[in-house]
Amino acid sequence: MLSGDVPRVNRQLAVSRAFDDKSLKSHLQSDPDIQWTTINNNKNILIIVSDGLWKVMSNQEVVDIAKKFKYPQKGLKQLIAEGVKRDSKDDILCCC
Repeated sequence: MLSGDVPRVNRQLAVSRAFDDKSLKSHLQSDPDIQWTTINNNKNILIIVSDGLWKVMSNQEVVDIAKKFKYPQKGLKQLIAEGVKRDSKDDILCCC
């Protein structure tokens, strides 16, 4: 890997920057991963975070932390703090 310790496409561009590079199209699949679900009383939490958090935490760990908080913003702050504490090397983005 090159500086920054991030995965690169064809040893050139970081993956997220390479999606629009025509010379690297043969090395990438940029189709989004989309799932549809109905949110109802049985599903009371929706978590959207970037791979910086998923690289250092499991799905269940994220849910367990998020459910501890009455207000989503506080849970998101805790998730970001936990990702940093676990030494994530990637950007961490959390949305509510």
